[in-house]
Amino acid sequence: MSTGVDGPGTRFVLFVSGCPLRCLYCANPDTWHMRDGREATVDEVMEQIEKFRPFISRAGGGVTITGGEPLLQPAFTGAVLRRCKEAGLHTALDTSGFLGARATDELLADTDLVLLDIKSFDIRTYRRLTGGDLGPTLSFANRLDRLGIPVYIRYVLVPGWTDDPEAVDGLGAFLAGLSNVDRVDVLPFHKLGAHKYEALGIPFPLSDNPVPDPELTERVREQFREHGLRAV
Repeated sequence: MSTGVDGPGTRFVLFVSGCPLRCLYCANPDTWHMRDGREATVDEVMEQIEKFRPFISRAGGGVTITGGEPLLQPAFTGAVLRRCKEAGLHTALDTSGFLGARATDELLADTDLVLLDIKSFDIRTYRRLTGGDLGPTLSFANRLDRLGIPVYIRYVLVPGWTDDPEAVDGLGAFLAGLSNVDRVDVLPFHKLGAHKYEALGIPFPLSDNPVPDPELTERVREQFREHGLRAV
């Protein structure tokens, strides 16, 4: 576990260790293994949150639980979300959705917003990019829609991997069929986490991959907009 404060709206960000995926562009390889995190109780986490509560509240922010993958530790994640809701704080869950089946209805009832990271809409690309299956994430997206939980989609744009026009259109059509998607964040691939791989003594798989130029980024955003989605 690690913590920090971030925007927009100024949020307390809780990083939970452990992740079942191995995304080639992952910027936080230091969160892959639970053993590498710092053990903490829910009470200890809430003590940290309370220190920032006046600042968070004045700024209209809240608490975001991210990772790693927060749903790898659903009981802990659910308990923190419950305590935050009881404290009157806005809650957000940042997840790949790969372990969405582990999220109980009670956990989701305490979640005001889900930041759902859909890595690719092409099944084969998704597997090559993450080592996992796309199906669980799409099932989770449909479940969130049925529950009426607001969702921000996060789509990391990696040239040569997630820029295929047909795959982007496929995802846009899927998202347009959901009623709870407030926006799509198209996030240009970057290499800011490369130094973490070096420190861990492991290669960064996409070290030679180019980052997207503004024209490509805008093209993908416009594709989502053509499906009636708000893309930023």
